[in-house]
Amino acid sequence: MKILMVLTSHDELGDTGQKTGFWAEEFAAPYYFFKDSGAEVAIATPNGGQPPIDPNSEQADAQTPATIRLFDDRDAKDQLATSLKLSEVKAEDYDAVFYPGGHGPMFDLVNDELSLQLIERFWRQGKPVAAVCHAPAVLVNAKDQHGESLVKGRKVSGFTNSEEAAVGLTEVVPFLLEDKLIELGADFQKAGDWEPFVVTDGQLITGQNPASSEAVARALVKRINAS
Repeated sequence: MKILMVLTSHDELGDTGQKTGFWAEEFAAPYYFFKDSGAEVAIATPNGGQPPIDPNSEQADAQTPATIRLFDDRDAKDQLATSLKLSEVKAEDYDAVFYPGGHGPMFDLVNDELSLQLIERFWRQGKPVAAVCHAPAVLVNAKDQHGESLVKGRKVSGFTNSEEAAVGLTEVVPFLLEDKLIELGADFQKAGDWEPFVVTDGQLITGQNPASSEAVARALVKRINAS
């Protein structure tokens, strides 16, 4: 089982002067679930090398057993620091792709041509495509084999409008993910704010927020094993 994890290379939170990137929990929990399930995990980013970690996800109140494990794991940190460039990876080499969130993907991966081509190749090959929290933004410009929006008519979750309001970034993000997915024709589904929630629609697996990250990974491995 070979799984590709794609992380953002973007570290600026709009024009606020604050830093962003990927959310540590949303990488760490799936990463260790995949590894502990016997998977071989590769990491890729638009620019290659070290992806930026959202500094807020390094704060004490954001720590989980998975992030504590990550921050003490030299091998994992070395793998992050030497991430592949998206131009170096092929969908044919992996069984599935997983996108962790954080606000970064809303600024770079949403429009990244190589990322979009990768998602579309995984999709055409019938392989699972998974994303959690803000990372379903990577699906916004992706098309299915018929040229339609990949999310049109499909059950999808992601960071909700009320969760974005709760973190005070409604006016900072390029778009509200819930609104955008609905606008594209997705059947957007959600639970209460900060509750774990995952929805699977065929090969598309999405989760609502950081608390959903391991559950998305679990659903992804289940899907791979069933195929």
